[in-house]
Amino acid sequence: MTTSSTDELYYDPWNTELNADPYPMFKRFRDESPLYYNEIHDFYALSRFEDVNRVLVDYRGFSSARGVVLEILKSGMEIPSGTLIFEDPPIHDIHRKLLSRAFTPRKIRALESRIREFTVRCLDPLVGGDSLDFVKDLGAVMPLRVVGMLFGIPEDYQTRVQQDGERFVRTERGGQMTDNPDGPITDGQVFADFLDSRIAHPADDLTTELLTVEFEDETGVQRKLRRDELLMFMNVVAVAGAETTTRLIGWSGKLLSEHPDQRRRLAADHALLPGAIEEILRFESPALQAARYVTGDVEFHGRTVPEGSAILTLIGAANRDERHFGPDAETFDVTREARQHLSFGVGAHFCLGNALARLETRIALEEIMYRFPDWEVDLDRAVFSSSSAVRGWDSMPARV
Repeated sequence: MTTSSTDELYYDPWNTELNADPYPMFKRFRDESPLYYNEIHDFYALSRFEDVNRVLVDYRGFSSARGVVLEILKSGMEIPSGTLIFEDPPIHDIHRKLLSRAFTPRKIRALESRIREFTVRCLDPLVGGDSLDFVKDLGAVMPLRVVGMLFGIPEDYQTRVQQDGERFVRTERGGQMTDNPDGPITDGQVFADFLDSRIAHPADDLTTELLTVEFEDETGVQRKLRRDELLMFMNVVAVAGAETTTRLIGWSGKLLSEHPDQRRRLAADHALLPGAIEEILRFESPALQAARYVTGDVEFHGRTVPEGSAILTLIGAANRDERHFGPDAETFDVTREARQHLSFGVGAHFCLGNALARLETRIALEEIMYRFPDWEVDLDRAVFSSSSAVRGWDSMPARV
């Protein structure tokens, strides 16, 4: 399956060749079939910004509670409590409020010096060499370490947590998360030993705070978090936060290599980096699509999507919609005037860690550019990740 203009309109999130460059097909969807139906896998898809935004905002009409990854939603599996991104209000709002205490502006500012220190530790040994891997040398290790800073998880836990997350998120090439031997969702037991140590030895971190906080649950009962809920919280933050930020750093390396004039401008003026990061997020969203369950018949473009359907919001397509971003929406431009994109979602499920992801990426690019202002990625050696949940790179090597 290729994406040339002569092919029939077709998309599914497990077609590896199509997902290598889905944007020509996405443009055709926006222009020719803004409501698309896939008969093989029985799902609908939306590609225009206005439609995708509408679905993501309306949690009553388009539910996340059955899963936001298409194969999980279609499987009908039971979703464990505490899986924040797979919940609807009111339980979602209760759990989100508990976790939001980790992402206040004050706490994020307090992390900046520690994140920079860790980034320097990763990059300094590479100075004097001729290569840098944006993912393996930094992108795959820094975001998880930041999660450790929040929860108080020691560095020697990093590899265990990363390997556990990969068992569930990663798939065989072209496979589905529900095909994984251990299933698509971890129970968070990888954190069990650490949680026991915090129960015995409290500390000044989010784990201790969540162990002791009392809240009113959706039934009106005042209680503390159950052990299984807290383990799931830790897993969601660790896996979801680390995976997406890792991909964002990988895409940053690739896009700024392919646009050297823009990279040189950023290297000369780091004040432009925040805007550049928004453009990277828009142009290559780590979350290419998100699924929702349709709770009642709904109409798009003169057609009815029936209750009980699975609908896929093509975030990557919406982020390049000329109707929202203008006629140059398919052009990468780090000086683009800021407009809302959908890479962090919108509404009730707007990414809780969005400010932290932006901070991590800014620090990563600043420190890389201090040491290596010029680079050229080696796409022949780059490794594309195998996951239907996020889209990006497991390795993005560059010559510096």
